[in-house]
Amino acid sequence: MSGPGSGVRVWITRTTPGADRLADRVRTAGFQPLVSPLLGLDPDFPAPDLTSLLEDVAALAITSVNGLRFADLTPRRDWPVFAVGRRTAEAARARGFTDVISADGDARTLASTIAAAWVDRDGVLLAPGAERPAADLAALLGDRVGVRPLAVYRTIVAPAPIPTAFDIVLLQSVRAAEAMARRLSPDAAHGRVAVALSPAVAEPIRRAGLAEIRVAARPDENSLLTALGKPPGPV
Repeated sequence: MSGPGSGVRVWITRTTPGADRLADRVRTAGFQPLVSPLLGLDPDFPAPDLTSLLEDVAALAITSVNGLRFADLTPRRDWPVFAVGRRTAEAARARGFTDVISADGDARTLASTIAAAWVDRDGVLLAPGAERPAADLAALLGDRVGVRPLAVYRTIVAPAPIPTAFDIVLLQSVRAAEAMARRLSPDAAHGRVAVALSPAVAEPIRRAGLAEIRVAARPDENSLLTALGKPPGPV
């Protein structure tokens, strides 16, 4: 395997349209991106009924850009928004929310940020997100903040095939890592490298037979790309 700038092929597993934007960054870094999502959004997921769910909401917690599908369900933009990271915060502002705080981290960092700011607030924290969220925000916050989860999307296994020729795979969610571990044979994993967003994302692929697993220093896209930019080790 050769270094950046010499045609190293990077499999991008995240859903579109985020995958396309990430592909541009991977290409700019000197790699050859291969977009083939392991998961996709279920187009048949029914919109939730918001009747009586919004009256006592004091703020929103958004753990991914897809959670902002909530903005399609209501014209209201007056709630404060706690976003898991900068990209999600930027997306929230683009959807018309003006009071947005970024935790610049993962779900645990988000929970700590919310708990620190939740002083003398009345009402509940609405958490629009996946039908099967990667992290349990209510459990992370405990009795410090009342959390109301709201499923606004569902992820399903994507039908796209695994690329037959790739050198490095980027994994940004536990579900994607689980899907890859189920589908990638030991022969296909041999000699290849995975770059995971966090230790939790890396865990399902520990026994997949990969030559190397790198973990981003922080659970954000910039750190993921920094880990990708390291010269590949011997295989």
